[in-house]
Amino acid sequence: MDVKYINPFLSATINVLKTMAFTESTPGKPFVKKDQKAIGDVSGIIGLSGEAVGSLSITFEESTIKHIVTNMFGEEVKELNDEVRDAVGELTNMISGDARRLLQDQNIKIEASIPSIITGKGHTISHMAKGPTIALPFTTEKGNFIVEFTLETK
Repeated sequence: MDVKYINPFLSATINVLKTMAFTESTPGKPFVKKDQKAIGDVSGIIGLSGEAVGSLSITFEESTIKHIVTNMFGEEVKELNDEVRDAVGELTNMISGDARRLLQDQNIKIEASIPSIITGKGHTISHMAKGPTIALPFTTEKGNFIVEFTLETK
């Protein structure tokens, strides 16, 4: 997949977590994901359409998302509850929006649906387009998360 599609998702993730959750995230090496198994405990997934179609997902380890949501709310989060799931949806929405803005700067117009949330160890994510699923792993001081996306250009 062309780097012009990867960099907006990478930049958007770093930017949103830093500005909205006061969390520094360090990207690892992108790779092509070969299966549908989520690498974490809670995922947000959002459909993408327009000049490219597909989906974006963000999957957090439990320790990571509890830390991020604690930073967002200013109050310690101790369990994966409805507030955490709502925050995952909002983070998915914000990262999608920032990435789509960066893609728009390259004259690639993409719209997004409403995010869905999936929880549980070992859950799966079915992306909504043919083609490779690009996985962008990240680390934080409290654990890991991964951004995945599949885009099929028209």
